[in-house]
Amino acid sequence: MVDFIIKMSSEITYICEVNKMIKIGDFSKFTRISIRMLRHYNEIGLLIPDTIDESNGYRYYSETQLDKANKITALKFMGFSLNTISGLLSSNESDLVKERLLKRKEELIHEGELIKEKLRLLENTINRFELEDYLMKYTVNSKEMPSRKVASLRKTIPSYNMEGILWGELMNSGPDIKIAYPCYSTAIFHDGEYKESDVDVEIQISVKELGNSVGNVEFKEVPAQKIVSCVFKGSYNQINDVTESIISWSNQNNIELAGPMFNIYLVGPYEEKNPANFVTEVCFPVK
Repeated sequence: MVDFIIKMSSEITYICEVNKMIKIGDFSKFTRISIRMLRHYNEIGLLIPDTIDESNGYRYYSETQLDKANKITALKFMGFSLNTISGLLSSNESDLVKERLLKRKEELIHEGELIKEKLRLLENTINRFELEDYLMKYTVNSKEMPSRKVASLRKTIPSYNMEGILWGELMNSGPDIKIAYPCYSTAIFHDGEYKESDVDVEIQISVKELGNSVGNVEFKEVPAQKIVSCVFKGSYNQINDVTESIISWSNQNNIELAGPMFNIYLVGPYEEKNPANFVTEVCFPVK
């Protein structure tokens, strides 16, 4: 983090000792806060000059206000709003302040994860510019998914990237799940539109035999169905491009998509930690 602790020079010490007050220009220089911003802080009551000369309107700050100015700069750099900063600095409850700082830490960690995801997407896009064709070509096929027995769990979860919650619940749900081979680990997205929150997702895993449903876990038979699909290797950031290829191919071949999209995780996070080695099949049922 930027070092906001300002080491006062002999010049600053001299000014404070002789004049006892610091002119706004010097205070701006010492704290690295513009005069315009200092005036704004004064207007909103965040950092009010210690003295204002009524004869000329000059603003003067005390030496003790340097510390408060530095705290304001540090908290602002952390992402706190000026209104929140005002509350933090005026609070006498240290536990409340610490709780707010810890919450901000969690928010920054989450923001950091989002930035990492954006960087991975950016890197993938840059890599595509190195190919002869910017849009990576994906092979789309039409086939029939065989009928299969599955253990199923369907729930509304906060967001698509929290699908792992369902897999954890399914595998630790209690019933004896005897996995079949080949194993189809599938996620079906039932919403008729993209949703930013509260998404309806069903996961299925192929089983050798149907067991007794327990809690939210249901055993059932899924009939055979015709689909168009595309298998790709790498991170899930490619799914939009894969979907575009499937739709384009289907339109060219006069195939009408019907039913919710689903993914089959041939190699997923449970088998492979490196997203570059994931293998996913994106599927759409057809009429």
